Amino acid sequence: MIVLGLTGSIGMGKSTVAAMFESLGVPVFDADSAVRALQGPGGALLAAIEARFPGSTDAEGVDRIALGRTVFGNAAALAALEAIVHPAVARARLRFLRRHRSRPLVVLDIPLLFERHGARTVDRIVVVSAPAWKQRRRVLARPGMTRAKFRQILALQWPDAAKRRRADFVIETGGTLHETRAQVRHLVACVTAELRR
Repeated sequence: MIVLGLTGSIGMGKSTVAAMFESLGVPVFDADSAVRALQGPGGALLAAIEARFPGSTDAEGVDRIALGRTVFGNAAALAALEAIVHPAVARARLRFLRRHRSRPLVVLDIPLLFERHGARTVDRIVVVSAPAWKQRRRVLARPGMTRAKFRQILALQWPDAAKRRRADFVIETGGTLHETRAQVRHLVACVTAELRR
C-alpha cells in the first residue's frame, strides 16, 4: 500500500481534490469529517470538550462558533482542544488504514499535515495549491468568515510556498475543474504504475 498525505492551506480546493480521488475508487480518510463526527450529536468527545470548555456544546454537538471564539487567538486553549481531539482522530485514522490494508493506494486528507508533524506518517505528500488571490476570494465567500479570522487561520498554517517545496506532487486548482481532475487522474496513474514495478 502507498499512503498519500493530502494537504493544503484553507481555500486551496483540497476537499474538491479529495472527492476526485474518491471518484477514482481511491479510499480517502477525511480528518475534518472525523472531527465533525466526534464533535457532532452524540459524539465521543462531547463530554471532554464540555468539561474543558463549559457552554461549548449542546444537543447538536459542539457549538463551533462559541468554541471558536474561545480558542482562536488563545494558544493555550487551542492546545487543550487539540489534546482532546488529535488522539481520537489518530485512532480513527488507524482504523481506516486497517480496514483498507488490502488496497494499493489510500489517501489521508489532513489539513495540518506539516504543522502537526504528520508528514513522516505517509509515503508521499500531495499539496493542493491555488493562487493567493483565488484562495482569498474562496475563503472570504464562506458564511461567517471575516478577514481577521482568515488571517488567524493562515497564521496557524505553513505558507503555501513552504508546503509546495516539501510536496512530492502539487495539484494546481487555479484552473478549471476539468484541469484539476486531469492532474488527479495522472497522479493516480503514476503511483499505480510505481506499485506495479
